[in-house]
Amino acid sequence: MTSTVPALGTRTAEGSALQAVLLDMDGTLVDTEGFWWDVEAEVFARLGHTLDDSWRHVVVGGPMSRSAGFLIEATGADITLAELSVLLNQGFEERIGHGLPLMPGAARLLAELAAHRIPTALVSASHRRIIDRVLTSLGPQHFALTVAGDEVSRTKPHPDPYLFAAGGLGADPARCAVVEDTATGVASAEAAGCQVVAVPSVAPIAPAPRRTVVPSLEQVDLTFLRALMPLG
Repeated sequence: MTSTVPALGTRTAEGSALQAVLLDMDGTLVDTEGFWWDVEAEVFARLGHTLDDSWRHVVVGGPMSRSAGFLIEATGADITLAELSVLLNQGFEERIGHGLPLMPGAARLLAELAAHRIPTALVSASHRRIIDRVLTSLGPQHFALTVAGDEVSRTKPHPDPYLFAAGGLGADPARCAVVEDTATGVASAEAAGCQVVAVPSVAPIAPAPRRTVVPSLEQVDLTFLRALMPLG
């Protein structure tokens, strides 16, 4: 994991209860959820299996151990989880090597958070090798901390990744705004006690307490995130 946490005096913008912003990666900042499904379909096709499109909602947003394990069980493919993980990571790296599209509003939001010195973390279920490749497109300078799925004992939907990120930034989870695109990521952030903005990518997400649902990242800016924070 990487960390360049700013000095204590710069952690919170004056007059704001917002202490940090924690951002998911796939499907939230970069338009890659479809990439993962395409790679999974290609790998299983080489193994002689066709993936049912309805499974896409099952595997989206989860850690590779869960999604890959589900697909092995569902197809009966003769491959181990470790072997499949290697093939999926390799296939994804090849895909993003041909260009990585950012989600609408992502570049603008990252620039705004940086301009106002808001501590920002990237919190992903993807492995470190994938995050480091994607960071070349997102700009590593935008993040004080990055957390990968293979660097925590329990990844999403458990709260551990977001608790770790908040702690690493010296922030109260309740004063952190999280932006996520899947139910799995939302569950992780809510279990950590964060304020959540859901921007659904593949499957719909319903509004709920401490959760605001918007159709696009273009609706999210610093003023919007500050307004999510509890009073007091």
